[in-house]
Amino acid sequence: MKTPTLHTCLSPALLNLYDVSSSIVVIIDVLRATSTIAEALFNGAKSIIPVETVAECIKLGKQMDVITAGEREGQIAEGLTYGNSPFTYPKEFINGKTLVLTTTNGTKLLHMALAENAKAIITGSFPNLSIVCNYLVTQKQNVILACAAWKDRINLEDTLFAGAVISRIKEHFSINCDSSQMAETLYNDGKGDLYEFMKVKNASHYHRLTNYGLEKDIRHCLTENVANILPVYEGGRLIAKKI
Repeated sequence: MKTPTLHTCLSPALLNLYDVSSSIVVIIDVLRATSTIAEALFNGAKSIIPVETVAECIKLGKQMDVITAGEREGQIAEGLTYGNSPFTYPKEFINGKTLVLTTTNGTKLLHMALAENAKAIITGSFPNLSIVCNYLVTQKQNVILACAAWKDRINLEDTLFAGAVISRIKEHFSINCDSSQMAETLYNDGKGDLYEFMKVKNASHYHRLTNYGLEKDIRHCLTENVANILPVYEGGRLIAKKI
């Protein structure tokens, strides 16, 4: 049996360079969309509907019995009540409910992967690192680790997560991809203390969220396996899957 391939796409602007239609695409938006998605599903959310625009989010909120939430520029989007912090969705609030979510980068990239007919779409973040790795190994399919970045500009935290995945599963894949090698090297440099690494390296998103007083969010989103659930995109929604 042919060994599946693994590639890392460091920015949505580069997605067209990869064979999306024959791959499982892992949407990575560590700060904070995919961390929040994992947290909400882990805490019992029935499903999450990712949408591209705030207007679409508001529209669905009027049509359905859902929680509408969104972020633009790192803050709660105008017209919405809830934002993109994992701490917004504890079990007592989100259990059994559906969340409609729009974010600056992560939900946009998910819809790009959909448009390219991805074989499957899951979301990944440090809070659900282990289950993402286990799933990718068991599927024996080509993989694209797709970083949401920040408005198409490569960012540190999504690249670090890609590197964390690669360091754990690389022996199961054929990797002829310089961006994957770069991601793993970066992760190996920073894995001792990812928060401190982001700080020392002057990461742009670290500064952006710190300026909003969101240090707690950053630390949580860089913590492994605190919401170890697998969000899988099926039928227009992200749902929690067991493997």
